[in-house]
Amino acid sequence: MKWTLRRGEDSGTTGLALRVGGALVGVYLLGVLFFWWWWDSEPDSFDVTREVQAVTGSHTAAAMVRMGRILLDKRGGYLSNDLFPPSVWMDNVPNWEFGVVVQMRDMSRVLRADLSRSQSQSTEDPDLSLAEAKFFFNNASWIFPRTEDEYGDGVDYLERYLARLSDPEQPDAQFYARADNLRTWLIAVETRLGSLSQRLSASVGKRQLDMALSGDPAASQSTPGVGDSQLKTSWFEIDDVFYEARGQAWALLHLLEAVERDFGAVLDDKNARVSLRQIIRELEGTQETIWSPMILNGTGFGFVANHSLVMASYISRANAAIIDLRALLAQG
Repeated sequence: MKWTLRRGEDSGTTGLALRVGGALVGVYLLGVLFFWWWWDSEPDSFDVTREVQAVTGSHTAAAMVRMGRILLDKRGGYLSNDLFPPSVWMDNVPNWEFGVVVQMRDMSRVLRADLSRSQSQSTEDPDLSLAEAKFFFNNASWIFPRTEDEYGDGVDYLERYLARLSDPEQPDAQFYARADNLRTWLIAVETRLGSLSQRLSASVGKRQLDMALSGDPAASQSTPGVGDSQLKTSWFEIDDVFYEARGQAWALLHLLEAVERDFGAVLDDKNARVSLRQIIRELEGTQETIWSPMILNGTGFGFVANHSLVMASYISRANAAIIDLRALLAQG
């Protein structure tokens, strides 16, 4: 027996297939948009004193551990190395993640090289040495190995150091809260914030004179610098720099609060606690809610706001306060 489909039946089957396919595509796109909205948010702040055994250095180490866990376990997990929608289309949170990673790298280096060592000839803490190497791994590796695995290992090493630090039977794990050690970390912070301030301010473009050799008539450099240059952040990178600054400021807020507790005696001896609190106060302004649906880039005194310049203002004031704090700590 021979079976045939009439023209009407064939058209009906095709129409049904198109409707089902269209519905599936619509559901997929709605799902992508939902997760885009759900994942596109920055984590809240946390209390650095919670669940911490109060020994010298425990707040700083615990803050690093908690930041690492939040970086990996927040909504959507770690997004910077994702290859599929919607995270592959997102850039705000990945740049925020990179800002947090930058500050964790700087602190892990100082922990390994200075804070855990009594003098330059003393041995390095083995867990901190391994942790530092893990955090300096490529922040966007998808596989072989994944960035999440490397950073997760780094957090595990920090947790081992924290456990040893709190154990009186393991005196090889130490944290030396001295003024010179704190100044070493603040130098790294000052350099980071200075760079961020320049990149944020360049959102409107500015003319920059070459001041690399100013103040030292005998100084020299490898190749001649440009005497007068025009600096301007690309329009496509403005929100990237902005969210990287938000991430760095978020991490710094928690590290500074931890440092206030671990270096409390040093700060009080130098009458410098209020100076550190002022830095925290300035950085808190960087975490205010963004009410605009996008990062605006108006001119300096133009009709439209410039969010980068507002962020640069907070960052610059915090950097100036850090310079003052370093001067206080250097005093006898």
